[in-house]
This record gives sequence, structure tokens and C-alpha cells, in this order.
Amino acid sequence: MKKIIHKKVKVGVIQATPSLFDIEKSVELVIEWINKGAEQGCELLLFPESFIPCYPRGLSYDAMVGRRTDKSRDQWLHYWENSIEENSEFTQKINKAIAEANLFVGLGVTERENVGGSLHCALWYFDQKGNLVGKHRKLKPTGLERYIWAESDGSTLTTLQTDIGKVGGLICWENYMPLARMAMYQQGVEIYLAPTADSRESWQSTMQHIALEGRCFVLAANQYVKKSDYPVEYQADLIDEPEVMCAGGSVIISPMGEVLAGPLWHQEGLLVAELDFSVLAKSKLDFDVIGHYSRPDVFEFKVNKQPEMRKV
Repeated sequence: MKKIIHKKVKVGVIQATPSLFDIEKSVELVIEWINKGAEQGCELLLFPESFIPCYPRGLSYDAMVGRRTDKSRDQWLHYWENSIEENSEFTQKINKAIAEANLFVGLGVTERENVGGSLHCALWYFDQKGNLVGKHRKLKPTGLERYIWAESDGSTLTTLQTDIGKVGGLICWENYMPLARMAMYQQGVEIYLAPTADSRESWQSTMQHIALEGRCFVLAANQYVKKSDYPVEYQADLIDEPEVMCAGGSVIISPMGEVLAGPLWHQEGLLVAELDFSVLAKSKLDFDVIGHYSRPDVFEFKVNKQPEMRKV
């Protein structure tokens, strides 16, 4: 019988600049990075939060209590038009590229609902054949994000049993939600994906804490974006912003809190690391959040609508 604890998996975390507000060019960039990951022998790749079509950092959308403006509706329409739908020609291009590269992909997108009009900040999971096998939609957009993204519920707190391990994750500041993290842990997540837009140095502490708390590998991906990367029509709205809008900070961390790759700052790049599952097993000796440290006689935990882990 194969000894799972001796398994090793090569993974990649992408820190890159999307083509902001341009779905066609952003999809082309996704495909380019997928090919780069395949060239490096990666079995799993993670993209940043809302890589398609971008994380619209710095924009206010003319938000004010009790009133909307034509400008805000026009800007949101621009974002909406360049967001991605599950069954679209753009998704099919990504499907094909992943199948040819033969790797598992976690892709951060702004997803447009097929029916209605709401947008969701989502993490899409693709298997090695390019099939979209699962998704997680952000439970609680932060601050002004709630103006452009809808909330989700427990039905997309997704974890997947794959050939490379048990994969799941949360988006950006959801990782500050203890119960959302516990929802991932209780499914036995081994490779925890954390696409984000937070480029503060303090984010590194959060990622290390999750690795130690969940005794799991943590992959965190962020964009690298400058003010000059924005379309010309948005430059006036960003006049008070620094030239580097998002410096990155992507990182890969082991279940023992060891930094395996990164953090990467002030540039695009592909972080690559080998995940040794014997380290995952050994980390449970003195702490197991859903095992010998869980105390089910004291605590009960329930998540409404959370699906069971699914094998893909």
C-alpha cells in the first residue's frame, strides 16, 4: 500500500499583474502563467484574488450613504462587463489551457452570475483535465467591497479530495474569521489556498498562524499592481494613491510555520515549493485542531449548508 505520508507535491503561487478591467487580456495572462507553471513542473497553481478582471483597489465608485451617481453605475458596469461567467468562451479557453498543462488550478475571479446581475469574489477550482470542479464565493466582502460584490453562504465553503491532497481555502479577510477557518479545518484541509489583496507585512503573520493552527500547507497569492497599470480613464480617481498600489507578499508556508518560498515583494513572479506530506503528518504530534486538541466534549461546531468534502 502506498504510504501517503511520504508523498511530495510541487506547487506554485503566482504573483502577477492582471490586465485591469480587460477580461480578454487577463485570460491570456492566466494562460501564460499556467504554461509557466507547467514548465516548472508544478502540480498545483494558485492565482491571486480577483485576477480576472482585477481587484479595483483605490476606487470609491462615488459611494455615499443614500445616493448613487451615474459615474458609479458606469464604473460598475465596466467592471461587470469584464467579469467572468462560469459557462463562457473565456472559461472554455482556461479549461483547455489547464487540460493541456495537466495541473490543478485555484483561480481568483470576480464571477458574474448567469442569472440576475450580482458579482461575487470567487475562488474557482479546476482539476487536471480542465474541469471546473468547485468554487468558493466570499462570505463577507470587506468595507466598500460590499458595494460591488454580493455575499455568499455556507454552500460554497468547498473542500476537495484530489490526487495531490485535500484542497480548500478562503479569500483575503475571510481568513480573519475564526469560524470560517474552522469550517476548512473540520474537512481535513491539507493544502489551504488564500488568494488575497492584502499586501501589508502583517498578512505574513496571519498566513503563518493559519499554517500552525490548521497544521496545513498555506499558499497565499497576491497581485503586483502599480497606478500606471490602470486604464487612463481611472487615473484621475487615483491621484492621491502611491505609484505601487499593491506590492505583493505572496508566500508558501509549511504546517510547522516554516516559510518554504517568498514572501515576494515589488515584482511579478512564480513561487515554487515542494510540499512534503511527512511534515504534515509529523506536525500533528503536538497539535491537531480537529483531532486530539479539539475537545468535542466541550465545544460543538456546525456550519449551515457546508458541503461534504468531494473527491475529484
